[in-house]
Amino acid sequence: MPDWPWKKKRTPAENEGGSGHLTLARESLRDLIDDSRLPDGVRDSLSHDYEAVEAMLEKLEHGHLHLAVFGRVSTGKSSLLNALIGADTFAVSPLHGETRHSTMHQWNEVEADGVYLIDTPGLDEAGGEEREALAKEVAGRSDLVIFVVDSDITETELDSLRTLLGRGRPVIVVLNKSDLFTSDEHAQLMESLRSRTAGIVDPDHILAVAAQPRPQTVVEVDVEGNENTVERAREPDIDVLRLRLWDILDAEGKTLAALNASLFAADLSDQVGRRILAARRELGDKLVRTYCVGKGIGVAFNPVPVADLFAAAFIDIGMVVHLSRVYDLPLSKKEAGSLVGVIVAESAALMGTVWALHFVSSALKVGTGGLSTVVTAGAQGAVAYYSTYVVGQVAAEYLARGKSWGEGGPKKVVRRILDDLDRDTVLRDARREIRARLKLG
Repeated sequence: MPDWPWKKKRTPAENEGGSGHLTLARESLRDLIDDSRLPDGVRDSLSHDYEAVEAMLEKLEHGHLHLAVFGRVSTGKSSLLNALIGADTFAVSPLHGETRHSTMHQWNEVEADGVYLIDTPGLDEAGGEEREALAKEVAGRSDLVIFVVDSDITETELDSLRTLLGRGRPVIVVLNKSDLFTSDEHAQLMESLRSRTAGIVDPDHILAVAAQPRPQTVVEVDVEGNENTVERAREPDIDVLRLRLWDILDAEGKTLAALNASLFAADLSDQVGRRILAARRELGDKLVRTYCVGKGIGVAFNPVPVADLFAAAFIDIGMVVHLSRVYDLPLSKKEAGSLVGVIVAESAALMGTVWALHFVSSALKVGTGGLSTVVTAGAQGAVAYYSTYVVGQVAAEYLARGKSWGEGGPKKVVRRILDDLDRDTVLRDARREIRARLKLG
């Protein structure tokens, strides 16, 4: 049975309440906030996440822990939190899906100082995709998740449970409303829950509670001997959960907080990396198209075939050098030239007819005059545009991979780029852009 991710052998420093983990977590979050290398717009696009980083740092500084309930609509999540707190703090209603936004309140138990309980919307509320996303977000940023069910676990619940566990979040599965079942039904449900979550949840982390037991019907006899049937409210039966939470928080509280902060920092770091790469790709694509237009016009107007080839080579090399700076992986002109050579060689092998057209058009420019020269020059300019576009797209992929071709080498990358490109569309765009620039001239 796999343990929770924070159940591992720790160093003496880490055993002192997880202080070592907390220090590392704070440093990771600070590094994210203070990173000055972010391109313009990336931090703005992640403003919500950076606000969460600030909140996470404040939470760590004050030693707070967040416990979230998670589950389907009407499983009694709010009632369970109220039972833990000992007051009707969270909204409870017989209406389907009362909780529409996450809410948080401090757990006022002496043993739970600095612990906050978070209620979340139900997973299956009709039309509640945004609420479901919010619930997953809150649960993902909590230190421990109490996954609430009120019967046998469904496939939807299992999928959500696997998602939470896959993100490294500790989870306790709680069967609520256990008072509604007979002893035999209760035993069968617990056995089914353990069986269906085998291999992903420790059986000791599957508990049964009754947060809001149904009233007990009793017969009272008055002084005159008359019998009256009355309903008597019963106290919540959640001691097994309360004790388990106290044990976990006492033994591993700081480590849980540090683990969650570290996982959150890692998730955000991945998001930042993707946004940076997307921003670089967007800037790089604009740069490539600028060089494509310049090369297309330059080749179309240059009447010397050999000079065309030299001009094309120098333009492509300059583009790759410039592109490498966009990706913060600068290349020298020699390195860029080698890269262009590899790309051109692989491209020529895969689309020989296009490259043949380039050379034929180049020859025709010298051998013909008048209208033929204009026509062939325009055609060659469009092909030159296309060839530089291919070089730019392949070079960008190479740089995005960290100056690596990856498995399969350059041939595989070039083939994929060529397969993904709509040649006719690119050539049409090339002719349009070249004509537009010529008219401006």
